[in-house]
Amino acid sequence: MLEELYVENLGIIRSARIEPGPGLVAVTGETGTGKTLLLGALRLLRGDTARADRIGPHGDEARAEGRFTIGATETVVARRVAEGKSRAYLDGAMVPAKALSERLDSLVEIVAQHEHVALGRETSVRRLVDGLLDASGREAADHYQQAWERLVTLRADREALGGDPRGLARDLDLVRHQAAEIAAARLHPGEEEPLKASLLRLRHAGELIESLAAVAGGLDDEGGAGDTLRTALGHLEAAGRIDPGLQDLVTRLRTAITDIDELARDLRGSVDSIDHDPGALAAAEERAAVLAGLRRKYGATVDEVIAFGAEAADRAVHLERLATRAETIAAEIATAELAAAAAGEALAASRRSAGKQLAEVARGYLLELGFRDPTLEIEVEAAPPGPHGADRVRLLFASAAGLVPGPVARVASGGELSRLVLAIRVAAGVADAEVVAFDEIDAGVGGSTALAMGELLARLATDRQVLVVTHLPQVAAFADTQIVVERTGREAGVRPVTGDDRIAEIARMLGGIGESDSGREHAAELLALAASRRRG
Repeated sequence: MLEELYVENLGIIRSARIEPGPGLVAVTGETGTGKTLLLGALRLLRGDTARADRIGPHGDEARAEGRFTIGATETVVARRVAEGKSRAYLDGAMVPAKALSERLDSLVEIVAQHEHVALGRETSVRRLVDGLLDASGREAADHYQQAWERLVTLRADREALGGDPRGLARDLDLVRHQAAEIAAARLHPGEEEPLKASLLRLRHAGELIESLAAVAGGLDDEGGAGDTLRTALGHLEAAGRIDPGLQDLVTRLRTAITDIDELARDLRGSVDSIDHDPGALAAAEERAAVLAGLRRKYGATVDEVIAFGAEAADRAVHLERLATRAETIAAEIATAELAAAAAGEALAASRRSAGKQLAEVARGYLLELGFRDPTLEIEVEAAPPGPHGADRVRLLFASAAGLVPGPVARVASGGELSRLVLAIRVAAGVADAEVVAFDEIDAGVGGSTALAMGELLARLATDRQVLVVTHLPQVAAFADTQIVVERTGREAGVRPVTGDDRIAEIARMLGGIGESDSGREHAAELLALAASRRRG
């Protein structure tokens, strides 16, 4: 249960700390005092969306903290909301807001005053019904989910096939051709640059031969540089015999002549190595054309073309598998559709049973809440299989026998909606939570009906904590603890009331006559009546 709640700068509440206590806790106060802000704090602690408009005028952030007892374990949760951001804490550690939801979602249930809107939505009614499914019903729901997922997977496979066998065949032929064309080229990574260099040499082979031969001839032909240097060497050697100090120059000249002779031989070798075969040039030109064509279609470089070829080969294998499946997938889908329909019928049957139970129990509560002979039906109609089942679920209501049941939002009045919400949520197992909060669901209710509502809420609070924001003195009179929210100017304060203070608050709720003796007498009588009904 909620042991302690602290809020700061939440709306007009500057700060407040309450210890609700067990049983039924009524939150009362004048209109506009900010009673529902306390339940807004509970929503924050439960991990709901943090709205910046909840930040009050007394600071830059709103803050809510709650201390809960879950079994024998005490848990402290906190939430801070500032402009554009929210921070959540669990037992002192910063956590994502969803962590609060995971911890408190099954502990705290909040029923809002606009809950009747949800009763007009198929998804909301289905969720209430599914919460009452027995073991076989839950098994049927699991079985349907498996059948639906199988059907979805098969339909996705069919979409991958393109839905057109001829189109699949065309795609397969295309990727096979692409892979084969690239494979036939026997590409080598990075071969473009060597090929470019080879083509340049082949295209200018004649010019190269002519230039290199001319250089070689100038070095070693008769009268060339070699002959000139050898003649010079003879003269230098003669001088060296006269002057031994010239021997170093003689050695250097001999080395130069050797280098020149080697250079001439290398030049002749280069001339001999140049391929001047027109066939070699044609082959290189053809290879360059092949690479250019492949790059134009499949990639900017040979490496990209090789990668494209590998992908095309993999794609061909995948399409071949799909083509094989295309022959059988239609039959598989037909079988899966039948299985989903059958599983959907079984789930719909379970939902009808749970819906009947929900309607019967809720109708009993409606009788307690002042309806004479209401009609409440959970209609489960067959529908094409979908994510949630093969049915449509609707809640139909009529306030009296003889009236045609219809959608809640269309046929129920404001006071009827309040009682309907309470009856259905209690019947649907809202009491499974340890803390149940009702946010002004008593609109349009008064008199003996209000007493019945208070008695039902008190009974619901027998073994759990129930918080109710209410303007009805008949409901507040049944509370084990009453908390009043009072506003002074731009601020609101929160305080528990007991004894004479509680009598004065109940009197005020009875008609604003809290200061009169008659008002206080009426309030005391109401509290005594509620106490006797609780004992009875």
